[in-house]
Amino acid sequence: MRKGVRNFLIWFGVLFVVALACFLWVRGSYRRPFREEVEKSGLSPSLVFAVMKAESGFDEEARSKAGAVGLMQILPATAEFICRERGVEFSPEKLCEGEYNVRLGCLYLSYLLERFPEEKTALAAYNAGEGKVRGWLKDERYSPDGTRLNKIPYPETEEYVKKVMKFRKNYLFFYRERS
Repeated sequence: MRKGVRNFLIWFGVLFVVALACFLWVRGSYRRPFREEVEKSGLSPSLVFAVMKAESGFDEEARSKAGAVGLMQILPATAEFICRERGVEFSPEKLCEGEYNVRLGCLYLSYLLERFPEEKTALAAYNAGEGKVRGWLKDERYSPDGTRLNKIPYPETEEYVKKVMKFRKNYLFFYRERS
């Protein structure tokens, strides 16, 4: 084998291994905890995992200043509401348990998607609250049609929605889920 061809193959092999290692390293930051619970929810797994990554960075013990807890950052009052709404037993002591928290987070996200079929609007409601989003949808400055937001007045919520959508796109890429 000629020296030039051999060098090319060696460099190509090295670059391939480095690229593969980088891909696997980045993919590793896009975890899928409690996958069975997520898949049982009937929601798009990429959407749920993107919310989980944005909300808590996969920290089961995460607590916000507002009092939201767990992987899906559920407020206890929201958890109690969604349990009543969906006929699920409410156990406040289990809110930081991953499987229970993910189940309630999925139920709540499903509830919001029923009320706000446009995904970005439902995500805004997950972050800012259903009442706030309903108010924004009634305001022509924020919604041209009463169902979709073209502007989110809270910068934090706007950034949250962008972050979740970016994470979702990455989950779709890494795991080849059909959206």
